[in-house]
Amino acid sequence: MTPDPLQNHNLFHPAPPEPALTIGSRGSALALWQARYVASRLGALGVETKIEIIKTTGDHLQTASLAETGGKGLFTKEIEDALLAGHIDLAVHSLKDLPVDLPAGLALAAVPERDDPRDALVGRPLEELAQGALIGTSSGRRAAQLRLLRPDLLVRPIRGNVDTRLRKVREGAYAATLLAVAGLRRLGLEGEIAQIFSVDEMTPAPGQGALGIETREQGEAREICRQLEHLATRRQVDCERAVLAELGGGCQLPLGALAEQEGSVLRVRAVIITPQGGRFVRASHSGPVEDAERIGRELARTLLSAGGDAILEEVAAAASTEAASTRDDA
Repeated sequence: MTPDPLQNHNLFHPAPPEPALTIGSRGSALALWQARYVASRLGALGVETKIEIIKTTGDHLQTASLAETGGKGLFTKEIEDALLAGHIDLAVHSLKDLPVDLPAGLALAAVPERDDPRDALVGRPLEELAQGALIGTSSGRRAAQLRLLRPDLLVRPIRGNVDTRLRKVREGAYAATLLAVAGLRRLGLEGEIAQIFSVDEMTPAPGQGALGIETREQGEAREICRQLEHLATRRQVDCERAVLAELGGGCQLPLGALAEQEGSVLRVRAVIITPQGGRFVRASHSGPVEDAERIGRELARTLLSAGGDAILEEVAAAASTEAASTRDDA
């Protein structure tokens, strides 16, 4: 009897192979864009992937400020736990949201080429905002620098993903909000930008505009992901994160730092500001590109000696007062 080919269809249509690497990601539109971008870059190398969405503590806390709830590490903890447990092979983060101290056993395997690191105002340009207009941002850095530019504005926390924040502005709950240019561009929302600040007007967060690919320290995933490394970007963000680390590493520190490469020289500028924008210290430093971390640490020490130490004490005192108030209200 002639075999029925339909009974042996698996011989002609084998099941697809299992994905080689699992990417852990938050479920927001921006996080998924970033995960899919890295997946496409890995795909171009012949590496198959799948994306697993992981809900983080920060995703559950949509009303409390980051300062009240422990900072941006809330958006990475569950993902890093999944990495350590072997449930996923890599995670893709906005590098500005990744704490400088990674859990033991994990590594920043690669930093792809950076996008625009600047900040944008969505709603209206700064000069068109009425006196006393309400501006939404949950970033202490952005709030403090905005108060330097326009002390008359009312700056209040705003939470939610990018779409939620844009909706709150459109509905009139806020006159404007501040967001990263890179995030808006990645989501195809560049048309929402009313103004882009220069890096002198608003110095970006360390690592802003860059992605960080996190893996376990040992294993195939790290070796594969290393192929996505962009050396110039890595040097820049290593320098910026060294400034942050030398100052204590807190995600809520009102610190801006941006490194830029000019030939064989790396130049970094930074600013520390009191939360209300009353006092600030600016400084810059430069050196050979190979000494990125040393340049960052030296700049941090310059900031401290120029008055940054007093600002850090004020920031710590304000955070302590806010935490005590939160406990009393609980």
